[in-house]
Amino acid sequence: MVVNINIKNNAERAVGVRANIVVIVLFALAIACCEAKGGRLVGHVTPRVDPFRGAHLGRTDIAGRNEKVFNVLQFGAKPDGRKDCTQSFVRAWRAACDFKGRSRLLIPGGTFLLSEIVFAGPCSGPDPKIVQVIGTVKATTDVTEYSSSEWVLFESINGLVITGRGTFDGQGDAVWKYNDCRGNSNCVQLPSNIKFNKVTGGVLRGITSLNSKGVHIFITNCDNIRVRKVNVIAPEDSPNTDGIHVSHSNNVKIARTVIRTGDDCISMIQGATNVAINKVACGPGHGISVGSLGKYPHEEDVRGIYVKNCTFTGTDNGVRIKTWPGSDLSSASGMLFQDLIMNNVKNPIIIDQGYCGGSKSSSCNKSPSRVKISTVHYVNIRGTSTTPEAVKLMCSSQFPCQDVHFYNIDLKYQSKGATATCSNAKALYAGRQNPPPCK
Repeated sequence: MVVNINIKNNAERAVGVRANIVVIVLFALAIACCEAKGGRLVGHVTPRVDPFRGAHLGRTDIAGRNEKVFNVLQFGAKPDGRKDCTQSFVRAWRAACDFKGRSRLLIPGGTFLLSEIVFAGPCSGPDPKIVQVIGTVKATTDVTEYSSSEWVLFESINGLVITGRGTFDGQGDAVWKYNDCRGNSNCVQLPSNIKFNKVTGGVLRGITSLNSKGVHIFITNCDNIRVRKVNVIAPEDSPNTDGIHVSHSNNVKIARTVIRTGDDCISMIQGATNVAINKVACGPGHGISVGSLGKYPHEEDVRGIYVKNCTFTGTDNGVRIKTWPGSDLSSASGMLFQDLIMNNVKNPIIIDQGYCGGSKSSSCNKSPSRVKISTVHYVNIRGTSTTPEAVKLMCSSQFPCQDVHFYNIDLKYQSKGATATCSNAKALYAGRQNPPPCK
């Protein structure tokens, strides 16, 4: 009798092993198929032809022989850090933008004081227009001088390269005390350091964004944008200083960038499609976030988010999807988080569909979120969590998370095993799973 039971149990285990192998093989084939198609998942939006393919962006640091250079010094700017150079910069930009041939705006060594400024297109002549930043551009600190939520705005430009080893210093430490967003979800945002609005074919390369009053780099209503080898720096307690914020934009690529700030290293909100993030070092900060979504009526969907080869150190979150409760109907789909390292991260993997920003939980809308989350892949994520719950899936009771995949997850918590918690989530697992899958 005992022999029969053992035979039966062994047979059941064999069937279970074969089933697990089938799951692993199918999952691996899905990932391989995804990789073969350039990382495309359900929800992918087909990008236009990449205008930067084969381009050597590093060469933009050297002016070409047929290129006219417009130096801001020639237009009255003083590199002493005291005289307001805003109008001199505007005049220099207008000359470079309106020039019929190839042109470059040069900001040489020194420190230049600027208040709110707009570099507006459209421009004449062949693109791209190049802005080379060698010195330091420093913001004025009187917030009454700013009529909108940005300090340096590049707008309505087709073909733009901002390059150099210069610094945009927002001097946010002088005004962060006026920020009340942590207790007020409807607060007025302080100016971002750099904003791209309606820019097509834009490059931001090599510069440093220091101590922004608000968001460091804001990309909105744009197409074909590259952010490469950028440094973003602000104290970890600086309020609402997101590193790079993307909305209403398609085909944005962020690579080889270091972000140390007080809010999300990178955040992607409504209308962000085809955003690829590669080789980003994040921390301190709040991690890389899809969202928050659903705060406003009739938000656009988010599709095609790819986060690969990134390292998170001492962040509040690793990769996070966050949506507001009681939202209008929208969706976030086609997301791949792959080959990530977590070093002492509080919430390495988290989906939070009850996010309320700085609002108290008692004032939060109690209705479930109506943002539909689907086709999310977590692949090859390893490291350490500072909390026992290394994986948290807190999805909507009305629209549970669909098609969430975990493959080769290895997250440790001190000497004890990490845990995973799931609510309203349909998840599939393959490969190594530490913490163990949700029950």
